[in-house]
Formats: sequence, C-alpha cells, structure tokens
Amino acid sequence: MPKATPSTPESQPPTSYEQALAELEQLVSRLESGAMPLEQLLQGYQRGAQLLQYCRDRLAAVEGQIKLLDEGLLKTWTPE
Repeated sequence: MPKATPSTPESQPPTSYEQALAELEQLVSRLESGAMPLEQLLQGYQRGAQLLQYCRDRLAAVEGQIKLLDEGLLKTWTPE
C-alpha cells in the first residue's frame, strides 16, 4: 500500500498567476542547479508541469476576456 504524502504548500494549488509564476521560476532555478536528487527532480518536474498548466489556463481566461472586450461585449471575468 503506498504511503500518503503529507500536504505541503508546494503541493497546494497556486492562489494567483503571480504566485504560480514566482514558484515556477524558483523551481526552474533549483532544477537547473543540478544539485537535486533524482526523486526530487521528478517531483519538481511534476510540480512545474502543474504550475505551467495553471499559468496557461489563467492566461487563456484573460485572453478570452480581452477578445470579448475587443468585440464590444463587456462581461465580468471570473477565474475558474
């Protein structure tokens, strides 16, 4: 039976685009340093993929809002 891993701040969803981007930049820096053990590299890569997807989703939502504004439609943007 696999062990349950404790929930750490890094495993939580980001609270904002800016927070996700800052964490992603720090993570990339640590990964590029080459000083992480293999298991941590894998976990870092997985977390980076999650953060990247979060950022892409937020940017797509904002892009959709801009398109609506460009078309003369004003709708409230709500993050998903």
